[in-house]
Amino acid sequence: MNKKKILIVDDDAVVTKSLSIKLGALGLDVVTATDGATAVNAVRRHRPDLILLDITFPSDMDGVPWDGFLIMQWLKRVEEAANVPIIVISGGCPEVYANQAREAGAAAFFRKPISHDVLFGLIRRMLNLEPMTV
Repeated sequence: MNKKKILIVDDDAVVTKSLSIKLGALGLDVVTATDGATAVNAVRRHRPDLILLDITFPSDMDGVPWDGFLIMQWLKRVEEAANVPIIVISGGCPEVYANQAREAGAAAFFRKPISHDVLFGLIRRMLNLEPMTV
């Protein structure tokens, strides 16, 4: 059986590391990216089954003001990600970002700090996996 693969796109190393460890312990392959350009390349190279995406990012070295919404636009244009579900995870105001994320094509919105049990339950359902425990 092929392991399901998740791409985590977040510039916060603590969030990326903790999610990577917990999702890896559940038997999932985890790929990470810290900005939009890296995310697009990771999608092309690794073909994830699901993407966890933050909203806020610093501008890249070329001054491109990446944010989760711009990254989603780019990802939807990449053949390897066109039908991959995206779960947006943000510390930003849910009243502002939740509807905007769904309108941009996100499958779900989670506010940081993350309830891992709820998030992992959703991931399990979206990937048609057996129940997971952490």
